[in-house]
Amino acid sequence: MRRVVVTGIGVICASGRNRDEFLQSLQTGRNGIQTLARNAEWGLRFQSGGEVAGYCQAEHFAPKEADMMDRFAQFAVIASREAVRQSGIDWTPELLADTAIVTGSCIGGQATEDQGFQDVYKMGKPRVHPMTIPKTMANAGASAVSLEFGITGPAFTIATACSSSAHAIGQAFTMVRSGMTDFAITGGSEAPFSYGLLKAWEAMRVVSPTVCRPFSKDRNGMILGEGAAMMTIESLDHALSRGAKPIAEIVGFGMSADAHHITQPSAEGAAKAVRMALKDAGIGPEQVGYINSHGTGTSVNDSTETRALKLVFGPNASKIVMSSTKAMHGHTLGAAGALESTAAILALTNNFIPPTINYSEPDPECDLDCVPNVARQADFEYTISNSFAFGGLNAVLAFRRI
Repeated sequence: MRRVVVTGIGVICASGRNRDEFLQSLQTGRNGIQTLARNAEWGLRFQSGGEVAGYCQAEHFAPKEADMMDRFAQFAVIASREAVRQSGIDWTPELLADTAIVTGSCIGGQATEDQGFQDVYKMGKPRVHPMTIPKTMANAGASAVSLEFGITGPAFTIATACSSSAHAIGQAFTMVRSGMTDFAITGGSEAPFSYGLLKAWEAMRVVSPTVCRPFSKDRNGMILGEGAAMMTIESLDHALSRGAKPIAEIVGFGMSADAHHITQPSAEGAAKAVRMALKDAGIGPEQVGYINSHGTGTSVNDSTETRALKLVFGPNASKIVMSSTKAMHGHTLGAAGALESTAAILALTNNFIPPTINYSEPDPECDLDCVPNVARQADFEYTISNSFAFGGLNAVLAFRRI
């Protein structure tokens, strides 16, 4: 099987409108969570979210083009543009026909769908936006990326809740490694800030009314976020043959299903996915220098993930160094795996560990080193990124310094 490398990264989220801003936020522990722009209008139990502050679609798209895409698809294109620029790829007809696009999104064009329902049921309008269906479909991001570059190779979207984009990257990795394609654009995007969806999250009582505090004893829930992270990946031989400089290597991918509960996670199921990723990478637990945890800030998730890591690392669990970046950019649902894999790669290649901000009190049930509040300098060779979704669907990616 072929070695697979990352050659380009693009980001837009609450912690940064591009890769460099995102990196700086991770290094300084900058909190991108703010009061929701429409908080006064919506009157929700929670008031904060990881919105892309001041986002203006006119800065990125012509009016007609923007009108054809929901916010989440726009994010996918913006992040893809940045990743492609960094990759330095020279598009040829052959490469456009061969390149794959694999994205993750669990809710698709939620804002468009919500507006359509309001138009019909609240405003009593006889019709909705004529592009409502193509704007709401979960694959709209992948399709928009295909149109952006003229790519005619395999393109599709995976929807596995909060593991969606981790599964997407894993699938693209498998395709490149097997020789199905030489080059792929992969990642995920999400834009959950619409009234109807926020009311649904409010009803679940898992969103914090204050701040997200992963692994802290006083944690009281997650904070939602929006954005996208996309990366270009290719075989190492393909990258070197065109003079590209690889950023990092993808070395392993593990998946599992809990078969346990629709919303309550299983330590055994999560541990299985971590073990599979390490086995696929051909490395032992002791070689992992940093774990970007799923770390949602909910009571059950954080303690369960801690137990899962103890199952995998055993006596070496006390040496684990991990953190949750969700406290900075929010839980971006289907985009989380891609955004947090990007955080792990940036940490790996810039010799630091992002902090778990807002941490205030140790919890005996979350007693691993979560790098509280302040980033830490570190030099390590391997990192993994955990994604554990509702429905018990788990995906873990492993990366190596190159």
